[in-house]
Amino acid sequence: MASNNSPRVVFNDYSVLRYPVITEKSNLAGDAGQYFFVVDKGATKADIKHAVERVFNVSVVSVNTLIRKGKSKTFRGRKARLSDQKRAVVRLAPGQSIVFVAGV
Repeated sequence: MASNNSPRVVFNDYSVLRYPVITEKSNLAGDAGQYFFVVDKGATKADIKHAVERVFNVSVVSVNTLIRKGKSKTFRGRKARLSDQKRAVVRLAPGQSIVFVAGV
């Protein structure tokens, strides 16, 4: 396997985490200590773990990532493809939680 000689990108904590995924499924998973985020495509699991720990002041047990492929769309007869997204599922230590929307 060939080694990659390109320099490693250093991320800021806030540039790793783009935004949280707020859906019915993610809200149910939040009760079990799992939280979903859309993250930068170049971010590694270690980058995501450190960013969540620093930004939200919690302890992360595990991080799983997936790449959600962009959909193909047709608009006024032209075909287009939406961008791919990298998502992260972050599992927190028992008893910890993240509050995205407070006071609503």
